[in-house]
Amino acid sequence: MFLTISTTGDPERPATDLGFLLHKHPGKTQAFSTSYGTAHVFYPQADAERCTAALLLEVDAVALVRRGKGKGRGGAPDAALAQYVNDRPYAASSLLAVALSGVFSSAMRGVCATKPELPARTRQLRIEVPALPARGGPGLVRALFEPLGWTVSAEPVALDTEFPQWGDSRYVSLVLESETLTLAEALRHLYVLLPVLDDAKHYWVSSDEVDKLLRAGEGWLPDHPEQKLITSRYLSRRWSLTRQAMERLELVRLAEADDSEVEEIDNAVAAEAETEDRPTPLAVQRRDAIVAALTEAGAARVLDLGCGQGQLVQALLKDPRFTEIVGVDVSMRALTIASRRLKLDRMGERQASRVRLLQGSLAYTDTRLKGYDAAVLSEVIEHLDLPRLPALEYAVFGSARPRTVLVTTPNVEYNVRWESLPAGHVRHGDHRFEWTREEFRGWASQVAERHGYDVRFTPVGPDDPEVGPPTQMAVFEMSTATTTTTEAATATATTTAGTEKKEAKAA
Repeated sequence: MFLTISTTGDPERPATDLGFLLHKHPGKTQAFSTSYGTAHVFYPQADAERCTAALLLEVDAVALVRRGKGKGRGGAPDAALAQYVNDRPYAASSLLAVALSGVFSSAMRGVCATKPELPARTRQLRIEVPALPARGGPGLVRALFEPLGWTVSAEPVALDTEFPQWGDSRYVSLVLESETLTLAEALRHLYVLLPVLDDAKHYWVSSDEVDKLLRAGEGWLPDHPEQKLITSRYLSRRWSLTRQAMERLELVRLAEADDSEVEEIDNAVAAEAETEDRPTPLAVQRRDAIVAALTEAGAARVLDLGCGQGQLVQALLKDPRFTEIVGVDVSMRALTIASRRLKLDRMGERQASRVRLLQGSLAYTDTRLKGYDAAVLSEVIEHLDLPRLPALEYAVFGSARPRTVLVTTPNVEYNVRWESLPAGHVRHGDHRFEWTREEFRGWASQVAERHGYDVRFTPVGPDDPEVGPPTQMAVFEMSTATTTTTEAATATATTTAGTEKKEAKAA
C-alpha cells in the first residue's frame, strides 16, 4: 500500500517543515513494525520549494490471513478472500489507516514540540493514493472529500487495459489537493474515509471504535452531508454502534449551535444514576443452563464430551455436588490449555481426584465413558460433518449410555438478530451446519426413540417470539422402562459375578 503527502513552500516557510510536522526526518528512511507488516517512511523529494513524504506499507499476507481468522464472528470480511491471494496487501484500506495513525500519531493530534506554531497553519497539500477501493465509485469519493475542502480527482482503474470492454474495477487512483486545511485535518480525514470507501475492516469492530470515530471526526463529521453513511460504514454497519455514534454527533451539533459544551446539554441524567448492566455473555448463560439441568437431574458423575479449553469443567468443579468430572476432547492442544486453566499441577489432592482429562474421539465407542450419570455435548455436534453424526450418536447413546445427556447447538433462525453476522453466514468458521428449531427437534426425537430416551427442549438465552433463542438445548433422560431393564441387567451381572467368585473360592 502506498500513499504520498506533498506540500510546497518558500525560503521563509520551507516545504521541509513537513518533516517537523510528521516527526520524521527528510534525510532518513525509517521503518516501523505493525501487526500486519512493516511501514516505511521516506522522502522522494525534500527541498525548500517542495517536499514529499511517502508511506509504504509492506503487508505480510500470511499474517493477515492468520490473524484474520477467529476475530469476532468469522474474522474480517475480506481478509480470507481466496486465502493468500487477495487485494488486502495492495489496495489502501483500514490497514493503511491504522498505519497512518500509528506512524503519524503526533501529526494527527496536531502536536509539534520543536515548532509549535506549525500544526495550526493551513498549507498547500497534495495527497496521492494510487490504488483505493471505492465501493460507490468516483461519485462517492467526491461526495466524501469535496465537502471537506478538497479538490478531488478520482480516476477509475480499468480491470485490464488490454481488454477495455471489461470495464472499470472498483478501484480509483485518488489525488486530493487543498490550500485551506492543516496537515492534522488531512490525516484525520484519511483515517476515517479510507476504510469507509473500502467498506471493510481488517479487525473486529467494538464499542471503542465509536470514540475513535468521534475523535478523528471532531470539527468536520457532525456537519458532513454524508454523516450517516460514513458512520455506518466506519462501524462495519453495526446498527447499535451506529445509533450510539449518531446520537453523540447530534449532541455535538446542538452544542455547537448553542455555543455551549456537550455536558451542558447532555445533563438530563446524572452520571451516578446510570444503572444499565452489561448483558450476560451467551457462553455464560449456556454454562449456567447446563449446570442447572445437571443439578435437576441429580447427576454426580459427569462427562464433558468435546470439553475444549475446559470452561464447563471449571464451572462444575466449583460445585461439590459433582463428585467426578471427566473432560474429553480429540485435541491435545485444547486439553493442554484446559489443564493450565484448571491449574491441575497445583490443585490439591482432594480436588484433583474429582477431575480427569482424556483424549478421545466421539466418533468411536470408548469403554472409559461407560457408567456415568450424565454427559454434556455443548456446542459440539455442529462441528461434525453430517455423515459422522450417526457414529457420535451410537458412541454416546448406544455405547456409553449415561442416564442423562444434554446437547446444545446454535439456533440458525436467531442469526438474523446478530447485527454483525452477514446474511447466510454461520456463527463460526468451523461449523459444518446450523439447525433450525424444527430440524434440531426432529434429530433429537429420532435419537431418543432409537435408544430408549425421553427428550425435552429448553431455550438458552433470550427467547425471541419470532425466531426463538440463540441456543437450543435438548435434555435426554433414559426412559423408565429402559432404566429398569438396565438396572436389572446390572444387578443380574453383579449377582452372577459374585456367585462365580464364591464357587471359584470354594473349589
